[in-house]
Amino acid sequence: MAWSTENIPDLSGKNAVVTGANGGLGLATAKALAGAGAAVVVAARDQEKAQAAIGEIEKFAPGASVEVVEIDLASLSSVEKASRAIKAGYAKVDVLVNNAGLMAMPERETEDGFEMQFGVNHLGHWALTCHLLGDILASDAGRVVNVTSTAHHFGRAVQVDNPHLEGEYDPWKAYAQSKLANYHFTLGLQREFEDHGATAISVMAHPGLTNSDLQKRTTREGGASSFWERMADRFGMSNEDGALPQLRAATDPSVKGGEMYAPRFINKGAPVKRPVMRRIGLDEAIASLWRVSEQETGLKLDFEAAAAPR
Repeated sequence: MAWSTENIPDLSGKNAVVTGANGGLGLATAKALAGAGAAVVVAARDQEKAQAAIGEIEKFAPGASVEVVEIDLASLSSVEKASRAIKAGYAKVDVLVNNAGLMAMPERETEDGFEMQFGVNHLGHWALTCHLLGDILASDAGRVVNVTSTAHHFGRAVQVDNPHLEGEYDPWKAYAQSKLANYHFTLGLQREFEDHGATAISVMAHPGLTNSDLQKRTTREGGASSFWERMADRFGMSNEDGALPQLRAATDPSVKGGEMYAPRFINKGAPVKRPVMRRIGLDEAIASLWRVSEQETGLKLDFEAAAAPR
């Protein structure tokens, strides 16, 4: 029998943070988590859309505990500020869904000088996870869910000497690199959890072809061809269906660390566990990602500090 939101267990007493939850897959994820009883933080940049999302979540799940925390993943200072707000309001984070992202955008930089897609899709989420590590470990069974894409198959591991693709930028190349970074971050984080004896797990998901705002934003901002926008309009799944892989990764009691969840038929279908591939060179790729992430953000996954009393 296909997995659906009806399979989500009771999440009462759980706290969930979802980036980009003001629309699309993030909003569908936040609604489902709130509907199952979790207290949900809508971590979003666009505050007007975030407030509208709050209303939609409360309509879907009357009485839900839901609040907005403003975050711009293209700004390390904004990520730090958002993290402080989350830490002040919640004693633990049971589920962190690193969902927000950009696709095949024109070349541009974040506030901190990072290539925008790598900066938002990976480095911003790296920083958020580092800041919230202690809160994740405070949960009896914390989960970090990173949202990747089938595009990770076409990506190259991050280049230590040129992580921002200076002089060799291509919208799809940068997108694929960022999505492969999400993949490597998931597997590397799971190793860190295991090495430190943590009960938390790191899992990844990809939504397949979903008719969300992702493709439309790319077109609006002059990114890659509108082909994928037309494909999503015609063949894409709904946001509710597209969010199922990350919801399963975030809530299914049978999920194990380091696994991937995706549509059964690659880009469409019920959420199922998929094999984790690209094992050749994995250790080197993870090590390179860690080196670049620490160097660019100035942040480490500091388990000793995270375990200290708050």
